[in-house]
Amino acid sequence: MPDLVVIITAKLNYWVYIVLMMVGLYAMIAKNNLVKKVVGMNILQTAIILFFISIGTKHNATIPIIQHAHGLETHAVQAVNYANPLPHVLMLTAIVVAVATLGVALALIIRLHRQYHTLEEDEILAQLEED
Repeated sequence: MPDLVVIITAKLNYWVYIVLMMVGLYAMIAKNNLVKKVVGMNILQTAIILFFISIGTKHNATIPIIQHAHGLETHAVQAVNYANPLPHVLMLTAIVVAVATLGVALALIIRLHRQYHTLEEDEILAQLEED
């Protein structure tokens, strides 16, 4: 039994990401309110971004900057303790895409509310079927 506790607490951040992903996925699928669906989508995106940043970290790593020698002699550089910046750079792009997606989705929700006077998906679909 103590082994199970150690396994769970050693990777606690991954369990938190999984719970956040499930909450976001549940909100996107089960809720009828469009704002709640968009908030669920944003929670899911945030959980995925946090997950990728988490797996991109390396304990006791340094930044990958190579210093060049000023003279004619060259120095060998060991790359074993460098952190890979690619996951972090990609997640910066994902954050920008998430903010843009959130803005467009909220703008569409405002437009839908002005036209149908509701944010409930079922009511909007019922009004569309009446037309």
